[in-house]
Amino acid sequence: MATRMTSARFVGRSGQLVELEAALRDAAERRPSLALVAGESGVGKSRLVQELLDRARADGVLVLAGDCVDLGEGELPYAPLIGALRGPLRDGHPAFDAIPARLRGALGAILPGLEEDRVGPDASQASVFEALLSLLEQLGDERPVLLAIEDLHWADSSTRGFLSFLSRSFCGERLMLVGTYRSDELHRRHPLRPLLGELARDPASRMLDLPPFTREELAEQLEGILSGTPDPALVERVWARSEGNALFTEEILAAGLDGRGRLPPTLRDALMLRVEQLSPPARQVLRWMACQTKVDHELLAEVSGVEADALLEGLREAVAAHILVADADGFYAFRHALLREVVHDDLLPGERTELHETLARALERRIAEGDAGAHITAQAAHHWMEAGDQRAALAAALRAAGAAERVDAYAEAHALLERALGLWKHVDDPEALVGTTRVELLLRAADAADVSGEGTRFEALLHGALDRIDPAREPRRVASLLGRLHRVQWDLNRQDESIETIDRALSLLEPFEPSSELATLLAAKARARMLQARNREAIEAGRKALEVARSVGDAAAEVQALNAIGVVLASAWQVDEGISALREARALARDSGLGEYIDRTSVNLADALHHTGHSEEALAVSREGLEEARAAERPHTWLILQLAEINFETGDWRAAAAGLPNQRRRFWATTLLNYELRRIEQALGRGDDAEARAELAGTERAAVDSTEPQFLAPLGAYRAELERRAGDVDAARAAVDEALDRIEFCSEDIARIALVAVAGVRVEADEAERARDRRDDEAERSARERATAMADRVRMAAYDGGPVVEAQLALAEAELARSETRREPALWEAAAAAWERIGRPYPAAYARWREAETLVAVRDRDGAARVAEAALETARRLGSGWLIAEIEGLATRARLRVHGAEAPQGTDGGGAADQDPFGLTPREREVLALVAAGATNREIGERLHMAEKTASVHVSRILAKLDVRSRTEAAAVAHRHGLADVALT
Repeated sequence: MATRMTSARFVGRSGQLVELEAALRDAAERRPSLALVAGESGVGKSRLVQELLDRARADGVLVLAGDCVDLGEGELPYAPLIGALRGPLRDGHPAFDAIPARLRGALGAILPGLEEDRVGPDASQASVFEALLSLLEQLGDERPVLLAIEDLHWADSSTRGFLSFLSRSFCGERLMLVGTYRSDELHRRHPLRPLLGELARDPASRMLDLPPFTREELAEQLEGILSGTPDPALVERVWARSEGNALFTEEILAAGLDGRGRLPPTLRDALMLRVEQLSPPARQVLRWMACQTKVDHELLAEVSGVEADALLEGLREAVAAHILVADADGFYAFRHALLREVVHDDLLPGERTELHETLARALERRIAEGDAGAHITAQAAHHWMEAGDQRAALAAALRAAGAAERVDAYAEAHALLERALGLWKHVDDPEALVGTTRVELLLRAADAADVSGEGTRFEALLHGALDRIDPAREPRRVASLLGRLHRVQWDLNRQDESIETIDRALSLLEPFEPSSELATLLAAKARARMLQARNREAIEAGRKALEVARSVGDAAAEVQALNAIGVVLASAWQVDEGISALREARALARDSGLGEYIDRTSVNLADALHHTGHSEEALAVSREGLEEARAAERPHTWLILQLAEINFETGDWRAAAAGLPNQRRRFWATTLLNYELRRIEQALGRGDDAEARAELAGTERAAVDSTEPQFLAPLGAYRAELERRAGDVDAARAAVDEALDRIEFCSEDIARIALVAVAGVRVEADEAERARDRRDDEAERSARERATAMADRVRMAAYDGGPVVEAQLALAEAELARSETRREPALWEAAAAAWERIGRPYPAAYARWREAETLVAVRDRDGAARVAEAALETARRLGSGWLIAEIEGLATRARLRVHGAEAPQGTDGGGAADQDPFGLTPREREVLALVAAGATNREIGERLHMAEKTASVHVSRILAKLDVRSRTEAAAVAHRHGLADVALT
């Protein structure tokens, strides 16, 4: 009879269990979460998760559990997910019928038995991910779902990809995912590390590191195993030998209940000691089991050569000894992965080769009988590789890659194809064996890498294929591949190199007649130059592409060319021509059924309309495009973000915030930059500077190599505004200078140059005011010179600009006047009116605040109150906390009668105080003038013939009336509002 080694009592881990249960409660309340439990081998990760699963089942939670298997990278795609979903599928859960037909087909591709439909050849792995998420969401509608995945350090690439997708897609599902992985398995380049880094940054994720047991916890474990209080000497003995590892403790007791049994120096030897105590039939079963992570009884009976009765007896013995477990689907597996490892490692080399070859041949027979799914073919490929039969391994790898591609497991297909490439040179006449060439294999692997998001490897494989193709003999083929290379180099932010690549491709096609390949390459170059705002080159390439595309009837290239031309013309202030080209592009995309281009042209048309002052029409285009994309079930993130941007700038901040995807979602490349810009602009608008600063830091890193002004300009302007508010003039100036340098380098995007330059004028106006407050003439002169230079840039941009740039110029002129101490309310009024004409209330409210401030300085308190009240009303409607505070602060200090703004105590509306915007008496004005000149209380007393103590009382009253905390701040207010210009008696 086997000795029980596992404690029936759950030991320790109370803090970790509480955290996991809290995450499960969040999931039940539609706040989905993800928890990862890490720890060394045998520390008790599985026991902790099992306790959570048991409690969850007791609470009515639907528990789904699956294990990752160790067959190497690129094998058994979605293995733990398939295992987890097998139960509900077998039970005919209605959730499978509730998902949309399109997604049901994708799900059927990885869940044999659901239905025979398969996704079409143009489907992507995203459809499988979406199908899985839809199924989990449907399951969660009935009751909360807890999905547990063990041993993520062995997770296949598709499973890792789905976890990444799931963390980015969490929204309101009643779903919790808990996973375990061995921290001592993660070498520096382990494929799980990038996913862990991504998940660690996600606020919906919980990362738990499970330490070994303390001495007290180990004593509790021993008590549970022995059903009694352990002797203190036993606790010390086991503690010294196990060092708190739960599995070590179990193995020590299995070797002898007194804890004195002979324990080999390593855990592997300890585990093998238990295996060696079994009967020969049981050990024979375990040797076969060690070569296959999960084995059904039929396969084991076929390959083991053990008689039926002996096989059953051996299995029963191994299960009773807690070495094997049997699941409800008829599969056997080792209780702990370490047990399988040590048995496999204990096999002699020749024995291991023979076992793997026998398993491979058995699986080949199943494949020949029609079971050629991704899992069975991947297992066969693994066994041939382990058996050392390189010829069979090459053929099996390609067959398994094809099966993986059919279920959209492109990452696994990529790994298998890379394996085939590695085997190629070791096999005689490989082309005859597999019926393909090395070039075709390289391109097939490149395709899989591309779809898997492995851009760097995609590029390397393309280079490998190009090196083997003679451009003199196959120029069209080489040109087409160079076009693909251009795209990946662009995505990898090597944009100048990508332009050189596409020029090389175009040169190969020069001797030939016009073709679709030529039109596509020219359109791609036009788009690249358009994104860099190199307008002349974009127009030149676009018009050539348009001519060729129309001559050969290539609608896709024609749409791309029109799209690039339209954007450039609109940004170069040939607005009517640009918008006309964009409308033509969208209409052609619709007529030709080019869904991706319908959405792209909708985004660009809306952007052009918005930035030329036609925001209402831009909103209509965005909404129409979004509805169209949703109806066709196409990705529509850019349309969502476009709508959020326009809503924000036209003053519907509530809709802008609500329209953004859930904050836990993650995006990539330019989509990530666009998403983060929307979040930053909203945070700055609200006045949440801390959030804006945190978002900016990551976004700037993501854009460090970008050459696209559409991202560089707002990032520079937002950083400058953030540092301006913080009073860090050096950081604000650096942000402006860097953004202008990057945009102006071979770019013609005058509108975005103006955006950054206006931010620069504002920074310098602030600095000029502070310099005057400090009486630092040199700093003031420098700030005024920089402000003039920045304003000149805006004037140049507005020379041929539209209404938005004209409004930017009006704002720049007013800020320049502020830097030069010119109190001209009319300039601020003109700026506010310019923004109001194009429906941009936020900058208009800012200008109205500055106008009110200037009116106070020229003693027009009634006008200042009227303008401040209008600005305050707009700021409150928008929800701009920082602007509300500024306007209310001005109203309080200047004692303006503004509805809703609290006036200082003592305002009675009459007397001498009413003659000054801050309620200062003539005598207090004289004292303030001396304070602004830097006089001490003693010097004030001597000059005004009063006691020093009386002067001190006057200064205290002045500080209270001005609502400032120091003499320096009082001097600043005096300078800005002309209160220091007093003739002293």
